[in-house]
Amino acid sequence: MRDNAGGIVFDQFKHLKLVLNGRSMRIGLLGVVATWLSLRYGLIADFPMTIISTAVIFPIVFSIGNAYKRREKALDDYGNIKAHGRALYFAARDWLPEPSDLRLRQIEGAMKELLDACRRLFASPPEEMERYERGVYAALSQLSGFVKSLRADGLNAGECARANQFVTKMVASFERIKHTCQYRTPQSLRAFSDFFIVVLPVIYGPYFAYLAVEYKIDSLTYVMPVLFAVILAGLDNIQTHLEDPFDQLGDDDISFNPEKYVALLNSGETGCPLTAPSLQQAA
Repeated sequence: MRDNAGGIVFDQFKHLKLVLNGRSMRIGLLGVVATWLSLRYGLIADFPMTIISTAVIFPIVFSIGNAYKRREKALDDYGNIKAHGRALYFAARDWLPEPSDLRLRQIEGAMKELLDACRRLFASPPEEMERYERGVYAALSQLSGFVKSLRADGLNAGECARANQFVTKMVASFERIKHTCQYRTPQSLRAFSDFFIVVLPVIYGPYFAYLAVEYKIDSLTYVMPVLFAVILAGLDNIQTHLEDPFDQLGDDDISFNPEKYVALLNSGETGCPLTAPSLQQAA
């Protein structure tokens, strides 16, 4: 029980670190120093809060929404690659009259190579992506050649064309994931938000001083600048972690697991076929 409770507490702190980090603390310190200087030199002003929503909150929330949508689209395309790969495996296993273990090992090896290459590509820095991209295209070419071999093994033209469509859809899904990885939030928008996240806590020092004088609670003088900085930096940290869904730095990242996928490909090969009563029970 204690170990379980300790694990929960550790997970909570780990998640908290995704929002609160050294940058949050530095920006909070800037806000505290600006507030102290404003109180010391009598710089007190009641600034409008609309500047914050216009300069920081709206651009960051907009970027978070777009980053989340890109992640969801990447998940859909990743699922499409796996689904069409499994459909191609079933075609190699069930569409031909003569079973062949060699044929199944070939499609398993090709799918593992494809997902392995995707994992290496999307986890690599942008400057190295071209080198790993060739491995993905080589694996896709291997799958295309596998479909051609099905035709030579006796698969009829219509079913061979359908199997080729599986490969085509996998190629399209990969290209969409690749573009999701390459084209993210515009750098000009990121630079705009980053600039004001650092500058606003300093500019709003007189406003925090005004609040301290207005409410006359000395113990809470520096709460507002710290809270202000933590909220802004925390939103920016969330957007940064969602920006690249493949970097494996956050809990919400997309992870490729070719070993598990290949291990589950042959599920049902040696199982008992469903009988009529069992089909009725399942329905």
